Amino acid sequence: MLLDEIIKVALQAIRANKLRSLLTALGIIIGVGAVITMLALGTGARRSIEERIQSLGPTLLTLFPGQSFRGGIAFNQRVSLTMDDDTALVNHRHYIMEVVPELATNLQVQFGDKNINTTITGTTSNYVGVHNYHVVAGRNFTDGEDDARRRYAVLGGSVPDMLEANPAAMIGQTLQIRGIPFEIIGVLDQKGSQGFSNPDEQILIPLQTARFRILGTDRLRTITIEAQDINSMTLAMIEAEGVLRRQHKIRVGADNDFQIRNQSDILSTFQQTTQTFGFLLAGIAAVSLLVGGIGIMNIMLVSVTERTREIGVRKALGATRGNILLQFLVEALVLCLAGGTLGVLLGTAGALVLSKAAQWNTSISPFSVFLAFVFSAAVGLFFGIWPARRAASLDPIDALRYE
Repeated sequence: MLLDEIIKVALQAIRANKLRSLLTALGIIIGVGAVITMLALGTGARRSIEERIQSLGPTLLTLFPGQSFRGGIAFNQRVSLTMDDDTALVNHRHYIMEVVPELATNLQVQFGDKNINTTITGTTSNYVGVHNYHVVAGRNFTDGEDDARRRYAVLGGSVPDMLEANPAAMIGQTLQIRGIPFEIIGVLDQKGSQGFSNPDEQILIPLQTARFRILGTDRLRTITIEAQDINSMTLAMIEAEGVLRRQHKIRVGADNDFQIRNQSDILSTFQQTTQTFGFLLAGIAAVSLLVGGIGIMNIMLVSVTERTREIGVRKALGATRGNILLQFLVEALVLCLAGGTLGVLLGTAGALVLSKAAQWNTSISPFSVFLAFVFSAAVGLFFGIWPARRAASLDPIDALRYE
């Protein structure tokens, strides 16, 4: 038998049982669709995390207050970071490029007839640049205005929506923070939520204004430091740790009463969680493919039994064992590849639906489509070999006698 005739016979056998062929390929369709969707979600999540790291600033370190320890046991209340710590970091820096103190709390804000409760952050003018923000309307306050304790406010990107106002139209207008009037001089762009907080919902005011006019304290929430470059991150962390240990008079061998966190480390936790979840779903998809492959093998075995007499006739007419083997392998491959094609379409549609309906980040790569086709073909070959070998090994005389 010629190759084209073998393929033609295999396709005729599939067309003769359309419904059974579709049900046989259903396991492959669901499995490949699940693989495509899960890979799209995993790739989209990974790219989203990479973009988040870049938007936050890959060279940033954040200092948080901790507890004072003695013998490994916390013995007093939470230790605060103060303006003296900020000054010490500024005066003793070599691998640190910028130091940004942040003094923050939640306060009531009134704009016209609208009232909201949001985070008020007192900070220095370099906050915007260090955190990779852009002023989309108005301007940022300056160091001189900070020293003069001017009542200026720069709004996070989501604040105008919270106050139901146009960002550009708010420039020059007045809002009240704890009953004290502040002039709105700028609006920042939006970056989105970061874990449990959303910096787009904060209002920035000059640090000295917050310190002396609003909060009346020099206890900082955090200090953000920017290293000179990626390669200097470790040196900048060691330098900051040394400065604060001297500043807090921590003895050699004692634990730190502060914490230093890397933005990349924080977001890598989300990435690891996403990868674990992706592996779990990929495992479920692989099980679907396995079940689909077993279903194909089962149906092919039934087909061999049903077509025993046909196989005997073909062998009597000169078909070789290799011809029969190839015919049944082609049938299994066609079922798997057809199922793989429909699965790719189903997975792509699923990824698009999740992207639109649930606002999840998805990204379908050509590699995932190629992988799905290769996997479906491998399933067809693996689970089609046994039925094909069984058909090829039938004795033509016994096959012709089969009823």
